[in-house]
Amino acid sequence: MSGFLDDLRTQLKDGSFHPLPVWERKIPKPGGSGKVRKLGIPTIADRVVQATLKLVLEPIFEAGFLPVSYGFRPKRRAHDAVAEIQYFGTKGYRWVLDADIEACFDSIDHTALMDRVRTRVKDKHVLMLVKAFLKAGVMAETGHFEDNPTGTPQGGVLSPLLANIALGTLDEHVHGPWRPGGMTGSPVSRALRRRRGMPNWRIVRYADDFVVLVFGSRDDAKALRGEIAGVLAPLDLRFSEAKTRVVHMSEGFDFLGFRLQWKRKRGTDKWYVYTFIADRPIQSLKDKIRALTHRLSQQPPRDVLRRLNRIMRGWSNYFRYAVAKSTMQTLAIFVWRRVARWWMRLHRWSWTDLRRHLTDHTGRWRMPSSDGVELFNLGRVPTERYRYRGNKIPNPWTLADHD
Repeated sequence: MSGFLDDLRTQLKDGSFHPLPVWERKIPKPGGSGKVRKLGIPTIADRVVQATLKLVLEPIFEAGFLPVSYGFRPKRRAHDAVAEIQYFGTKGYRWVLDADIEACFDSIDHTALMDRVRTRVKDKHVLMLVKAFLKAGVMAETGHFEDNPTGTPQGGVLSPLLANIALGTLDEHVHGPWRPGGMTGSPVSRALRRRRGMPNWRIVRYADDFVVLVFGSRDDAKALRGEIAGVLAPLDLRFSEAKTRVVHMSEGFDFLGFRLQWKRKRGTDKWYVYTFIADRPIQSLKDKIRALTHRLSQQPPRDVLRRLNRIMRGWSNYFRYAVAKSTMQTLAIFVWRRVARWWMRLHRWSWTDLRRHLTDHTGRWRMPSSDGVELFNLGRVPTERYRYRGNKIPNPWTLADHD
């Protein structure tokens, strides 16, 4: 390993290092649409160099990134973005521009991106290295080399940071009036605009997924849509017409796997924005469980239980911050039944045999287990509210304030 790193260091110093084309892999997008997501897998050497570049570039650009973006940034999570929508949606931001950028990672204009990088980085060697990775090309699954005149392939260590650098111009434009020094930047100015019937807005972005919350009318949100389309155009980016829409909070919308909706609290006249689990991740989880417990599956029960547990633990850790207790219990019953039916077919058990193996001495049903591995019970996952952290998110490099 030390010899490999020494050779890599020498190549970088003498300028002989050249990135190789990334290996393209296509994976189906969720939802059964038939569309695929292209991943570009760099070589080991290229990953090491990209990781090194990231260590150099990230502090420089993090100092200027606005706190309204949450994707692939230190100390930030998808839950922070969702919590911000919930917080401000409850406070009056009821209209939402639910936006989707068409093939963002594949379409970013290289010239526009490099212009953004040059505003903060002057070292020519670093700039040449970043450009070399952008222009490295793609080795398609067919084995043919393809040039990539635009985009930063998903799958690389550096790609998320480069995407954030490019889309930073969107954050700066949309959130510009509310930044310190802006004419309408203070909370007092926002309140004055509301009293005068003028709109306020704020953007919440996670990588290429973003929403714009509007304290105003549907027309105000539509006007912002046209304005943002103009901001994206120089980056060679455009909205997906089929997926971008203006929606009221009471209708609800999906974001990062969650369903956010403004609803009346049961038993009261108070309304809040609640966070639920969207339909797609629930269906995706069920599909994975069905695949593992297929009636023709001959895998050892212990291995199946381990894989099921791994999937359900990861899924529940992400979604436990939603209003999801009932959903978790329903899914736990679904999983139990799938495993029980699979075991009956696998062992050729009757219903009586199943009761004998899966009930305790009191006659109560218990979770299936095999060789010391017990099925994870989704119904016992504790749910809680994820607290909005706002400007309390720690980041040693951030210079911008979040009002």
